Amino acid sequence: MDNGKSVYEVQVAGIALKLRSSHDPETVAELTRLVDQKVRETLDAAPSISFQNALLLTALNLAEDQLLLKRVAKTELASIESQAQLVLDELEESTPQNLDC
Repeated sequence: MDNGKSVYEVQVAGIALKLRSSHDPETVAELTRLVDQKVRETLDAAPSISFQNALLLTALNLAEDQLLLKRVAKTELASIESQAQLVLDELEESTPQNLDC
């Protein structure tokens, strides 16, 4: 059972992989390019590092990027929610109340 997933044959850092994904081919290619680029950057920065350690460092770097982006997104979302609440409060204060006459 494939659950709507396709199989993609990709290469990351010289290693051939078969991926099963529900993403479109462009997204899979972009993800593959990103990981491949990051692994190669790690290997270039530390040529004497083992391939396994390069993979682990790359994973940690990508996790760090994700964590920091999530923090920024949460902060921005909280700010937007706060601003929206202020606007709603101002609207409620400026809206005339229904008066029974």
